[in-house]
Amino acid sequence: MTSHRTTIKVFSGNSNPELAEQIANQLHLPLGKAEVSRFSDGEISCQIQETVRGYDVFIVQSTSDPVNDHLMELLIMIDACRRASAGRITAVIPYYGYARQDRKVHARDPISAKLVADLITTAGAHRVLTMDLHAAQIQGYFNIPVDHLVGAPVLAAHYLERRFEGEDLVVVSPDLGSVTRARKFAERLNAPLAIVDKRRPKANVSEVMNIIGDIVGRRVLLVDDMIDTAGTICNAAAALLQKGATEVYACCTHGVLSGPALERIENSVIKELVCTNTVRLPENGPCSKIRRISVAETFATAIERIYEEQPISDLLMM
Repeated sequence: MTSHRTTIKVFSGNSNPELAEQIANQLHLPLGKAEVSRFSDGEISCQIQETVRGYDVFIVQSTSDPVNDHLMELLIMIDACRRASAGRITAVIPYYGYARQDRKVHARDPISAKLVADLITTAGAHRVLTMDLHAAQIQGYFNIPVDHLVGAPVLAAHYLERRFEGEDLVVVSPDLGSVTRARKFAERLNAPLAIVDKRRPKANVSEVMNIIGDIVGRRVLLVDDMIDTAGTICNAAAALLQKGATEVYACCTHGVLSGPALERIENSVIKELVCTNTVRLPENGPCSKIRRISVAETFATAIERIYEEQPISDLLMM
């Protein structure tokens, strides 16, 4: 990265300061001075402790657990920078919370992903930089530019370095909704594709998992955009092993890992779970099977190109 920055500043909220620090280091910049704390009644206090007047400001904040606190931190930081006359404000949201509420499934459901987009825009953001939205159409919920990075190149490069490629490996989609993502991942590893097809015969009857594709005698790699409670991925891993796979690995961009996720993964047949650092690991105990890789370089490259008004289209390709 070049080091002539004079009108760019990177700030961090409390959701993922380690990633923000890594991004700033990649850009050869100090992390901006800001204090985000709480008043005694729980209200969020934000103090931007250096000038941002006329600067190109990037605020790094995943809206991860606790989602509402981190979302409010982001909104308040954006508002603070806008009122301090920042030249342009980019909300860098490595993990975009509420993305699973992207449509009405039942009558009178909210579309919370759209509401969050409106809040970010109203707060004063001029641009959003994010990674692997759960539903790509969320980009259209914003009336400001959205740069939608993908984590697949970073994850695939990690597995290629470890020689996870070729016909002895099968990339597996854990459900039908992730087939497109898994197929493109398989192409990067020059590996065949398989799909876990879940069926529930009737109410209160456990799911039957059918495997579409040949996995017998091969190691398999489950690929998803995010893992939350880890129920789907662990059940899929068990089904793959029962159907003849020799080893089961898993990877995702967003390791949300809430609730019983760490315990489930630790007790599962999954040999290793690789996830990026878009979300901090939960504090309810380590898991020996989890390996994390950083996406700081990808975000730093995107930030540099946005600042320089250069295209980032090659970073948006899965």
